[in-house]
Amino acid sequence: MNQSAVRSLDTRVEAPPAVPVRRRSRRSWLIAAAGVVAILVVLAGLKAAQIGAMIKSAKAFVPPPEAITSAKVEAVRWQASRAAVATLVAVRAVTVSSQLPGEVREIGFDSGAMVRRGDILVRLDVSTEEAQLAASEADAALAVQTLARTRVLHQQSSATQADLDAAEARARQTAATAATLKTAIVKKTIRAPFDGRVAIRQVELGQVLAPGTPIASLQSVSPIHADFWLPQQVLADLVAGMQARLSTDVFPSRTWDGVVTVVNPEVDPATRNVRVRATFPNQDGFLRPGMFGNVEVLSHDQRPALVIPATAALYAPYGDSVFAVEQKEKQLVARQKFVRLGERRGDLVAVISGLDAGETIVSSGAFKLHNGSTLILRNDLAPTVEVAPKPTDDK
Repeated sequence: MNQSAVRSLDTRVEAPPAVPVRRRSRRSWLIAAAGVVAILVVLAGLKAAQIGAMIKSAKAFVPPPEAITSAKVEAVRWQASRAAVATLVAVRAVTVSSQLPGEVREIGFDSGAMVRRGDILVRLDVSTEEAQLAASEADAALAVQTLARTRVLHQQSSATQADLDAAEARARQTAATAATLKTAIVKKTIRAPFDGRVAIRQVELGQVLAPGTPIASLQSVSPIHADFWLPQQVLADLVAGMQARLSTDVFPSRTWDGVVTVVNPEVDPATRNVRVRATFPNQDGFLRPGMFGNVEVLSHDQRPALVIPATAALYAPYGDSVFAVEQKEKQLVARQKFVRLGERRGDLVAVISGLDAGETIVSSGAFKLHNGSTLILRNDLAPTVEVAPKPTDDK
């Protein structure tokens, strides 16, 4: 067989061409992507089924009723009052001091003691003034005798009018000098100007006092004043003689009854408030000047008012509200009502509008409610509500 025939036979028996590697790789990637998508679809379906089941469960869920206490809206008659924070002021108060210089020779009081008007508090050294007074009185006596002789001589025309005038002037001058020394001696005996309690003394025996040196503070505290401020809107109803009641944190179980004695004739232009003074008895001395207290000015008339426990009110910038208790489908539910509140007294607060007498409201536990909340009453847990509560120590 010739070579051309062999070459032709080799050409006929050659293998078919191979598939490119790039095409096989692309197909593998498509199969993998399809698998991932299928897995994601399955997972999404499972999650959607879970979410749907949760939504159905939430829709079917009924929250348990909230435990609350309730109270009725009561119609009462309240004596209108205005409350303020007052500062207690002594009826009379002064810092006792010396008008003249001198050395302290005697102290006639103890710190914190009660003194009567005219009691001696301090004596200063008056030895110099007493010696000068003796000399001045001798000069005064001589001047009086000289004046008498000059008058006799003047009647006998033996002395001129000028001699008589000089003698009279000399007599008056020496008398005035003696009176001045007597006054200085009196002023060096320092006495209490009024009845009161003296504070801690600020001088000691032997101390040399300058004019104006403070000796002690003297306070008259029975009765005692309470000064406070009220807004100008109350001026139409505020007059002297109105009843006032005072309480203080120092003695929480006590109150003092007094009267309004002064309403200031001017209003402070900066605050538009008027200063008021009330006077209270203080025989036991419990009230001290400088203390603060809570004052209520009570009106002469009583007015009708709707009151609720103060714990029932929810305070918010957009308006105060309470929750009313209503019967719905054999269960109690809460419904929010916006109200306008008035003055507060003790554990109660007045309602100006938004509620009617006899309505049942949530008195405690309102903070956890919303419109439509189901309720369960636990009035056995309700706290006592008082107009004038008094704290007690439970041991």
